Amino acid sequence: MRMTASEVTGPADATSMRRCDVCIVGAGVAGLNAAFAASRHMSRDQRIVLVDRRERVGGMWVDTYPYVRLHQPHGMFTAGNVKWTLGRERSYLAAKDEVLDHLEHCLEEIRGSVHVDTYFGHTLEAVDEGSERCRVTCRSATGELLTIHADTVTKAFGFRITPNDPLSLSSSQAHSVSPDSCDVRTGDIAADDRPVWIIGGGKTAMDTAHALITSCPGREVNMVAGAGTLFTRRDRAFPDGLRRWYSGVVTSSFGAEAARRFDGTNEAAVRDWQCATVGTAVTPQTANFLLGVLSDDEVRTIERGLHSVVMDYLVDAVDRDAAVDLQFRDGDTTTIPSGSWIVNCTGYVAKNEHPYEPYLSAGGKVLSIQTRSATLHLSTYMGYFMTHMLMLGKLRDTPLYEFDLQEMFRASRTAFPYALLTVAQYNLSLMYDALPTKVFTQCGLDFDRWYPLPRRTLATARFVMTHRREREHQRRSLDIVRERFDIRCGPLRHDQTAEVDGH
Repeated sequence: MRMTASEVTGPADATSMRRCDVCIVGAGVAGLNAAFAASRHMSRDQRIVLVDRRERVGGMWVDTYPYVRLHQPHGMFTAGNVKWTLGRERSYLAAKDEVLDHLEHCLEEIRGSVHVDTYFGHTLEAVDEGSERCRVTCRSATGELLTIHADTVTKAFGFRITPNDPLSLSSSQAHSVSPDSCDVRTGDIAADDRPVWIIGGGKTAMDTAHALITSCPGREVNMVAGAGTLFTRRDRAFPDGLRRWYSGVVTSSFGAEAARRFDGTNEAAVRDWQCATVGTAVTPQTANFLLGVLSDDEVRTIERGLHSVVMDYLVDAVDRDAAVDLQFRDGDTTTIPSGSWIVNCTGYVAKNEHPYEPYLSAGGKVLSIQTRSATLHLSTYMGYFMTHMLMLGKLRDTPLYEFDLQEMFRASRTAFPYALLTVAQYNLSLMYDALPTKVFTQCGLDFDRWYPLPRRTLATARFVMTHRREREHQRRSLDIVRERFDIRCGPLRHDQTAEVDGH
């Protein structure tokens, strides 16, 4: 007998059972894009079950630091093509609460097309793929089991961003905190006047430096920036006003050109080209590029407000008499006053170990959006395009390259972004041939939408004319990356089975 979505068997403290057409685990922006894409292929009486371990929709945005803002103009951070209702200018960078409100709005918009049941506060325990459907087992925060029977399952784990804890340091005289547990604009840290040391050189570090410098003018703010981070210059990627017509670099054109230049060995040369084309930085050296974006104004504000920048990695902070010694990887030390603040802004990408899992299960019913078998450069894009591919039955027969983002990031941070962009170009080319054109024209995530229609049309026309013949170069480059760094980077083998079921 077919079980309806509202049926419950057994007493309240036993296993609850639900039946749905699509189960999505993860209610962040990747999961919402998966839900949006799935809803385009479903009738009004079909049902999606959305599960998340958090108590609300939003994913990493629920946990992240309170002064975080979007990298890109807010209109291009959404689920599918759901429009924002914020009423701000196009270039506005939405703040955390505004993003969370919009993601709630996206969920309600999806509910306008298909039934969506949400189970927040539930942690995934297992996904068992059967011959006809899948069984998803979850557990609530109070211990009750929830079993979901679904035709297809999407594990929308994305980049699995988790909050940073304060650094564990030997010193008892320094205040060790992290942005995710301490708003640097308020409370004890804002009321104090002793120096702040930001540990990290990525986007979180820049957000933290900017927040401190603008909210506490004159405060001594220092940065330990590791190898340094290269950013995309927002003024070039998203020029405002009339400059959208004649200035800037259309995002898809930049990605295509990066993949065209990268041959699997020449990341230093591609990086030099990027620096000259769209790059910007606060630090004197920049070894990493993690797709972050900074404006000219942000760079100037941070540069002027920083007291010092140390291009090294912090190892420990050790008490010495009435002061604290910061110890660095290269053997140098710096003495700072007792009571100084040390803010952990080290990176979130590939921070934790996660077992390998293919993006498509052996039976073809489970889609997994995560870093060990990535197919595109952003989890939002994977949620949107990969779900369309799944719902149309195109994933198994399309030879997409899977990319072990976690291992590549650890093998070479310099080559990492260009290999990732090449994977994205290669797979988008294959998807373009497999999917209806409307999937692309209706994608609200497309950064090219920042530009007027004539410029977008030119970029699209060039892609359509060249994407097939450029695949061979991209494939060779990716095969070289696989051999050079000994990472997983190639077509998915359909005899593979997942090594992990848990969330």
